[in-house]
Amino acid sequence: MTIERVLIIGAGGMLGRAWCGLLRAHGIPFEPLGREGLDLEDLAAVGALRLSGYSHVINCAAWTAVDDAEAAEARAHTVNGAAVGTLARRCAESGARFVTYSTDYVFDGLASRPYPADAPHRPVNAYGRSKAAGEALLRQVDGPWLCVRTSWVYAPWGRNFVRTIAGAARPVLRVVHDQRGRPTSAEGLARTSLGLVLRGASGIWHATDGGECTWFELAREIVRLAGAPCAVEPCTSAEFPRPAPRPAYSVLDIGETERAVGPMIPWQSAVADVVRRLRAGA
Repeated sequence: MTIERVLIIGAGGMLGRAWCGLLRAHGIPFEPLGREGLDLEDLAAVGALRLSGYSHVINCAAWTAVDDAEAAEARAHTVNGAAVGTLARRCAESGARFVTYSTDYVFDGLASRPYPADAPHRPVNAYGRSKAAGEALLRQVDGPWLCVRTSWVYAPWGRNFVRTIAGAARPVLRVVHDQRGRPTSAEGLARTSLGLVLRGASGIWHATDGGECTWFELAREIVRLAGAPCAVEPCTSAEFPRPAPRPAYSVLDIGETERAVGPMIPWQSAVADVVRRLRAGA
């Protein structure tokens, strides 16, 4: 499939920056649109967005503050639900292909094997419900759209778990060991998404780094790579209460994606690359 001109919504975020760098490297024309240019809470502005001249619209904007969503669920639903549905309809009307993202948190975490793309929604928190609402609205749109579910996203920039742990100055870090999932490099996610787009993929797909781990195992590896002078100790979710409950097991099945675009890079390798760049000040 040919990509002629791309609009990147949420260009200033972790994934938006990764997409901009990727398109620039491939020489694909694009226009970055940050929150100052389009706030997805403003549904009137979303509905009035001009999309003529774009072959693809990549929505990297989202409400990602999981705990804050518990007290602001209506706002999270506007951004992750209603705005996504509106963008998909506008793209269908203009003839642009729409790409957006969802989360492992649409699932309840009670599984014992990776969740396939067609597993039923059973979110346990407001953030997951808002993302599930966006997926439901996508399914009502008669037009080409691609929704990529992902998890535990990090990058050398922005606010994320890898940067936080790599820069931790405390002598002891206690990190939950009873939540298992797949970390995801934002840059790897953008590359996988581009591969799916070029193949003309549509519907819901899963994309993460390869392998799986707990937050504790991820933190321990980050500290080792960063050479940080701190110990990492496991704890339970009950010992580290948060406003929003998290699914205990949210590993996404990436088999179909790997068959389409090739194997995902192991999370250890992807994290090592980011930590190396952080240490180098890149």
